[in-house]
Amino acid sequence: MRAIVFYLSLPLIYFISILPFPLLYAFCDFIFFLLYHVMGYRKKVVWENMKNAFPEKSDEEIHKLRKKYYRYLCDLFIESFKTLSIRRKVMLKHCSIKKSAGEMLDQLYAENRNVILVMGHFGNWEWAGNAFSLTRKHQLYVIYHPMKNKYFDKFFMNMRMRFGTKLIAMNNTMRDMLALRDGPPSATAFITDQSPQPDRAYWTSFMNQDTPVFLGTEKFAKKLNYPVVYVSVQRKKRGYYEIDCELLFKEPKNTSEFEITERHTRRLEEDIHKIEFTWLWSHRRWKHKKRLQ
Repeated sequence: MRAIVFYLSLPLIYFISILPFPLLYAFCDFIFFLLYHVMGYRKKVVWENMKNAFPEKSDEEIHKLRKKYYRYLCDLFIESFKTLSIRRKVMLKHCSIKKSAGEMLDQLYAENRNVILVMGHFGNWEWAGNAFSLTRKHQLYVIYHPMKNKYFDKFFMNMRMRFGTKLIAMNNTMRDMLALRDGPPSATAFITDQSPQPDRAYWTSFMNQDTPVFLGTEKFAKKLNYPVVYVSVQRKKRGYYEIDCELLFKEPKNTSEFEITERHTRRLEEDIHKIEFTWLWSHRRWKHKKRLQ
């Protein structure tokens, strides 16, 4: 059945990928109508997440913000398929890296430093990976969680690797990063705003809520002493994004416990407050509750 679903979906996915941008976004508008007005996909989850994150906002403000989010979500989903056919020059026109960010990364490369990139589900992280691989000297590796459908899993892996990005399965992170340690400088990207098991996470306040955060970024950074770089993918206008990078810690081995985790969590929070609707609000980020001690 999984194979049937995959092969039936494939022609539509490729058709979407070759649409010129005006038609692509017209299709996004149609998907928005279906997702928001007809299906109501996770509208309650998004409402609760936003109400808890922005207690100062009125119901009317939350309603407007939720609607903007769903338009962005549809764009994000459909834009991802564009990776299948988009030309390199066009890709870099739609997703670019700030000059200062590139210079900072080039300096770390010149120093022969492997780096850890830390980011959230903010902006178009798929296009950000493409732009990074097309322009930076570091070989980009992205930590990913394999999909249950092996056909879609292989499809999305090939799509993400089209411009040179390489992938590391989550369960193999430490093994693969150790294997890469003595090779050419690499950059390994961690998307940190997942929902880890509460007993193995660091708990902090994030968007006005008790939130568990993965400690993997901090653990790997301190063990390997790789500089930690926060990546922000800002949506400038529809279909256009700009990547900025900030060096959080150059020598992670010298940091105190949870310092790295707190810092990158606060940076993501700052970004969300700047452009509220371009974070993944439909994710069940707060499905785990903090246990009382």
